[in-house]
Amino acid sequence: MSLEPLLAESAPIPGHALAALAALVLGAAQFALPKGTVRHRMVGFIWAGLMLFVAASGFWIHEIRLIGPWSPIHLLSVLVLMTVPLAVWHAHRHRVDRHRKAMISLYLLALVGAGLFTLLPGRVMHQVVFGG
Repeated sequence: MSLEPLLAESAPIPGHALAALAALVLGAAQFALPKGTVRHRMVGFIWAGLMLFVAASGFWIHEIRLIGPWSPIHLLSVLVLMTVPLAVWHAHRHRVDRHRKAMISLYLLALVGAGLFTLLPGRVMHQVVFGG
């Protein structure tokens, strides 16, 4: 495993991928840590910020072009940009079930699901994880 292929990519790809990896790790920690604590809220705000950065930076990545410069992954970015603030709002309103459902869905779909596609042959993360 080497980060060299990722770091050799043009912006915003390295920042996008590194923020996604950080969100993946922080999200996993959130699942394990106690809920409703100050630490949970602080880590959650950092995670939400990372997710918003990942979604927004994705609009400048056009590796896959299906409709002009866009691909279905850009629809996921729109969904993330809408869902993260909504999930935070649910927590603020103490709607714990809605907050939990939104956050788990974001983690599984936007990070794990989308992340698995980055491991396909020919993608830079495939090179990072499995070598050239």
